[in-house]
Amino acid sequence: MSRVGKHEIEVPSSVKLLQEGNIWKVEGKLGKDSLRVPDCLEIAKTEKGIKVSPREATTYARSMWGTIQRSLSNMIKGVSEGFTVDLELIGVGYKATLGGEKLTLQLGFSHDIEYVIPERVTIKCEKPTTISITASSKQKAGAIAAFLRSYRQPEPYKGKGVIRTGEFVVRKEGKKK
Repeated sequence: MSRVGKHEIEVPSSVKLLQEGNIWKVEGKLGKDSLRVPDCLEIAKTEKGIKVSPREATTYARSMWGTIQRSLSNMIKGVSEGFTVDLELIGVGYKATLGGEKLTLQLGFSHDIEYVIPERVTIKCEKPTTISITASSKQKAGAIAAFLRSYRQPEPYKGKGVIRTGEFVVRKEGKKK
């Protein structure tokens, strides 16, 4: 039995929920999102929000129960509050700057890396060595962070690279004499 699926999803007053058949649409101050719910699940409106429950006792219904509940919960949180991923640039001369709709990264290459910021995504650089990515979708914010990180992944000997805030980089011992 799903432990995640049993929980009720609280819907803030600023978020609108619309149902068109099996498709649930969520609208909030940060944007819109939609999700197709399988036929084996039933979504009921309650006093506080919505509750997901399976219609049948099949393995597929039980496996989708928690997944759909968490996806709807993330959509509601995303359009009302948004998701933020923080990155740190660690290394000599590594820095990030914002210029219009482009993020420019200096990561020790012979050239600067320019990343065009997609719409409905905000990127802030409070310090030259920190990047804060905010989006209405958890997947989108994480995908952008992973893409920026792919330019300079943290290396284990000196710990240099683009890392998530709070991430622990396992360090290796260097060469011995």
